[in-house]
Amino acid sequence: MHPAPVLHHLDSPFVNFRDFDFGEGSHGYRWIDTKRFDLPTDAPDDRALLAALIAHPQFRDTYDGAGVQDWPRHGQWWLDRITPGAYRAVDASTATDLVRTWAGRHGDVPQELEARLVAHLYAPIRTATSRYVLDELPEDALHDYGPIHIDFHELVLIDRMAATLTLLVAADD
Repeated sequence: MHPAPVLHHLDSPFVNFRDFDFGEGSHGYRWIDTKRFDLPTDAPDDRALLAALIAHPQFRDTYDGAGVQDWPRHGQWWLDRITPGAYRAVDASTATDLVRTWAGRHGDVPQELEARLVAHLYAPIRTATSRYVLDELPEDALHDYGPIHIDFHELVLIDRMAATLTLLVAADD
């Protein structure tokens, strides 16, 4: 058995839809939280990288404003209910469509926000060597104050050429 790969957290860019003028439309209190990690030079297969991500302290974030904490929760789920098998491989088009559909749910996306989404999401989705979406988890996976978000979408992008792993969470307040 090989030791778990070590992921080093690089940064966590955040896109808040409230920062953009939706005119007559609504930002819907939506946001995208990104956590980027360096891949080790000897990065193992994708499933081992997903396991390393799940084990990383940065993964312990409920996305409710409390930030990363030392608790057994991720998003609206109990951490121990999330395994590499909970992620499904998707192609770039499916990943991009998921985010585009969610972003446009309340009307047209302002041009400035669309430019930010292209640079920070759609381009990395396109260049990733593999992409995964967190599938639906069973109802008993919801933690004690579970579904605080109306929408919660999670993607993991592995880009072996750029030696990065990116966790993207697109949700609402």
